Amino acid sequence: MSLIKVSAQSRTAAVAGAIAGTYRDHGRVEIQAIGAGAVNQAIKAVVIAKGYLAEEGKAIVLVPSVVEVDIDGEDRTAIRLSVEPARNAA
Repeated sequence: MSLIKVSAQSRTAAVAGAIAGTYRDHGRVEIQAIGAGAVNQAIKAVVIAKGYLAEEGKAIVLVPSVVEVDIDGEDRTAIRLSVEPARNAA
């Protein structure tokens, strides 16, 4: 599965389209963002993608986590957002 990397300058509509498309192809998608601006853009994109997918009858949930990533030999803390199918509570 591919990882969608989001920056503070990412266009939310474009990221939302990538999220929805990847979800349709693989049934889940992971998004990574470093920094407050990037996390803001990523969350907004997930909300937009949720609307796109809801129109098709696909319900999703967002599972956030914190991960450490190596960028140019430097450890950075990133937010990883996993978009997964919603499961009905019984």
